[in-house]
Amino acid sequence: MKRQIFVIGGGPAGMMAAITAAREGACVTILEHNDRIGKKILSTGNGRCNFTNVNQSSKYYRGDNKGFAWKAIQHFSFDDTLAFFEELGIYAKNKNGGLYPFSEQASAVLDVLRMEIDRLKIRVIIEANVCGIKAGKKEFQIICKNISYKADAVILATGSKAAPKLGSDGSGYSFAKMLGHSMIPVVPALVQLKCKENFYKSLAGVRLQGKVRLLVNGKEVSNDVGEIQLTAYGISGIPVFQVSRFASRAIYEKKKVEAVLDFMPELSEKEFFDYVLKRTETRPEKNMEDFFTGLLNRKVSQVVLKITNIRNTQKAGTLGKDEIIRIVKAVKEFRTVVTEANSFDQAQICAGGVNTKEINPETMESLLIKNLFFAGEIMDVDGICGGYNLQWAWSSGYLAGKGAAYAKN
Repeated sequence: MKRQIFVIGGGPAGMMAAITAAREGACVTILEHNDRIGKKILSTGNGRCNFTNVNQSSKYYRGDNKGFAWKAIQHFSFDDTLAFFEELGIYAKNKNGGLYPFSEQASAVLDVLRMEIDRLKIRVIIEANVCGIKAGKKEFQIICKNISYKADAVILATGSKAAPKLGSDGSGYSFAKMLGHSMIPVVPALVQLKCKENFYKSLAGVRLQGKVRLLVNGKEVSNDVGEIQLTAYGISGIPVFQVSRFASRAIYEKKKVEAVLDFMPELSEKEFFDYVLKRTETRPEKNMEDFFTGLLNRKVSQVVLKITNIRNTQKAGTLGKDEIIRIVKAVKEFRTVVTEANSFDQAQICAGGVNTKEINPETMESLLIKNLFFAGEIMDVDGICGGYNLQWAWSSGYLAGKGAAYAKN
């Protein structure tokens, strides 16, 4: 008799797990609480679906149990992912390392997955409200609102708490705890950061290339370079997203968090000092209000003057060495106190989740309960921007599906 496998959650990881298990000969059912499967895929990559990245390294995957994700990804790699989607009909387009379907439509990725689910005759039950899961000696009982199911193996692929409007409600965490697993605190990641200072309203809408360094209790824990976006409440943009998981966790732990922004990352402090000095000598008659024209965004330069206590009407030629040093520090080390991350509503993913020290990285099987598997964001693994979280979904989903198909009762 075929093994009866139930996948709880029909997102990217759940669909991959279901497809893999069915290809290995199992009888597979997906229980999805939304009105359709794969809803979150449609929002990835700004609707274009950056489904993986050619640049792969352990440093792009984070979690308390360092190395766990990378061990798993080595068993289902970038090359495996590319081959899987090519077989389904996706021709990839490389954009700075990120791979997209050539059509640049996220719906294409979802469509080929759904077509494969149909081809394999995987049963999909939508609007399935799972209330609980019980592990027996030989099988699981999955309790829904008006019905219960029996399964030889269960794969929890319920996602995280990020972007709840797309169906992620964190329910899988309670199922994992119900079954004896411990949790790493769950916080928003790949998210905007709110800051303390009152000048941000005047900076809203500014975009500029720069570097972000994140300090926790005065020690640098992460940094990134790219387009920084200044908002009415703080900072945003890809480099901010990349460091945000460390900010969220530190704030959760009630530590002091600061971001140090460098608005001229191309130049060292000495090079920028020399440049500013030369600029004062070239146009000494300029008012400081106009001094930065062509160099810094006007909104930013006004804040720089304010925090350095330099008057708008002061002539550039009258700047002393100490004043130039203050300007250089303000531009190269623009410090801001981070008070909180934006909510799960705005977060693309979460940091934290099921403790991966309790999971086999080669099969995604629970080390506590036989025939219980995990896939995707429910675990304490989070990738940086650029297709890495979907790569984690494909890798962990594949391993969970294969592990469930071959596990023994």
